Amino acid sequence: MTKTAVVTGASSGIGAATARRLAAEGFDVVAAARRRDRLDELAAEVPGIRPATLDVTSQESVDAFAAELARCDVLVNNAGGAFGLEPVASGLVDDWQRMYDVNVIGSLRMTRALLPKLIASGDGVLLMLTSVAGLVSYEGGGGYCAAKHAQTSMTETLRLELCGQPVRVVEIAPGMVHTEEFSLTRFRGDAEKAAKVYDGVPDPLTADDVADVIAFAVTRPAHVNIDRLVIRPRAQAAQHKVHRV
Repeated sequence: MTKTAVVTGASSGIGAATARRLAAEGFDVVAAARRRDRLDELAAEVPGIRPATLDVTSQESVDAFAAELARCDVLVNNAGGAFGLEPVASGLVDDWQRMYDVNVIGSLRMTRALLPKLIASGDGVLLMLTSVAGLVSYEGGGGYCAAKHAQTSMTETLRLELCGQPVRVVEIAPGMVHTEEFSLTRFRGDAEKAAKVYDGVPDPLTADDVADVIAFAVTRPAHVNIDRLVIRPRAQAAQHKVHRV
């Protein structure tokens, strides 16, 4: 039987790339996000992808999505984002709330809703797309780092609590990835500031690079768990150490 993979935040960036890659691996992919028009385009372009409207910040939306899903073998909790770069002392509460709602509570909602289906599959994979920001903090990243640290902690806790169940819990933590929207969103639509993040960086990661690693992790044999995989471009040794030319 064809396995079903659910990818949240699939309308762009890493989510869209992951949906494409898992479809190529033979999964029946449910690409879920708020922007249905983009999902429809993706589904029309790639055989094996089904679009589904989903807002992970809405319990009603998550419940309706789960109720319509017949099975789930893989859940990729990819929906997330960073908003703002203010220091903690002048951090905007709305930005912090939004980051927690999407990255942390959104992942919690999806995990609670689909975990029974993952267990019932007999070989479920629950994958959290976190960030190196969930491992090491940096100036200006207080809210995003806090949210991603929480998501990393949730992943570690799930692995302990699900020990003995037929579910693998995987964390993929990317470093510098150049996608069309991440930095643009963080800088509130300022394209010039967003572009400067990658100025002079030879070959930052692409969404396809991360999707490749996600596909590797979820297609390992049932007894093999990739606890955490950190992926960075060669030019980035750490958050504070990036080679530029």
